[in-house]
Amino acid sequence: ARLAPGATGTDTGGSIRQPSAFCGVTGIKPTYGRASRHGMIAFASSLDQAGAIARSAEDCALLLSAMCGPDPDRDSTSLDLPPEDFTRSLNDALNGLRIGVPREFFGEGLSADVRAAVDAALKEYQKLGAKLVDISLPRTELAIPVYYIIAPAEASSNLSRFDGVRYGHRAKEYADLQDLYQKSRAQGFGDEVKRRIMIGTYVLSHGYYDAYYLQAQKIRRMIADDFQQAFKSCDLIAGPVAPTVAWKLGAHGGDPLADYLADIFTLPASLAGLPCMSVPAGFGEGGMPVGLQLICNHLQEARLLNAAHRLQQATDFHLRQPEGI
Repeated sequence: ARLAPGATGTDTGGSIRQPSAFCGVTGIKPTYGRASRHGMIAFASSLDQAGAIARSAEDCALLLSAMCGPDPDRDSTSLDLPPEDFTRSLNDALNGLRIGVPREFFGEGLSADVRAAVDAALKEYQKLGAKLVDISLPRTELAIPVYYIIAPAEASSNLSRFDGVRYGHRAKEYADLQDLYQKSRAQGFGDEVKRRIMIGTYVLSHGYYDAYYLQAQKIRRMIADDFQQAFKSCDLIAGPVAPTVAWKLGAHGGDPLADYLADIFTLPASLAGLPCMSVPAGFGEGGMPVGLQLICNHLQEARLLNAAHRLQQATDFHLRQPEGI
């Protein structure tokens, strides 16, 4: 909307990167633990991370420099690392930078307009001196079921505090304490929140914990290992943020599964706790923006922002008002 020079956001499975891609702005989710989670409403505590959204990578670097740092007294997941100036290496050359292109991100389901925009951005990187490397993230398709087991499981616990007594909406009329709990939660939560709480409660229930939650955690570890294997042959990973450009409200007909599938490219990095960002990379169907996703290894936000900034020096997509919005 271009109403502010910058904003903070939270990203659990893509909630900084996807909105940034859909709106034609730049957004970054740092390494899990880089920025304090104090003050956030906990959804999935092992995934939630604060980050920055702005017009450019340079602005994101300024915001992130102010946001990151230890906060041991208020956030037990905060990393004990000194603040870092992420603007210092923005203009470093990209000569020899190895950009991994995961083949699983360019298969069936990726729309032609998004692929064309991402391919064009990758060619720009080649002009800037980077090298493209074919890599594999073989468990990409498992990220959706893994995430939608782990995140709801954590949410069912975290959101239990919103009972009308401790936190959250309080029903005005109730017969007793149990009725207060039921009415406050029924009135205060939306349909999607209720859906995720019920899924989470189910996968944690007796008889299903080992079959669902424990298995999901094992595969999460494998997904993280896939990234570490990939980073042996590349310095940075690039691909689309989402399979399509933003869809119109109601286009999925209220089908939550269709919305979940749009997270296919953002969830793997979230499950691995890696820093990642969305960079404007052109426009697709109907003049809607396309986002290029960049992913680095842990604590390499400076490299991410450097790569994003150099692309934005060579293109002007981050400065253009999307015609479709």
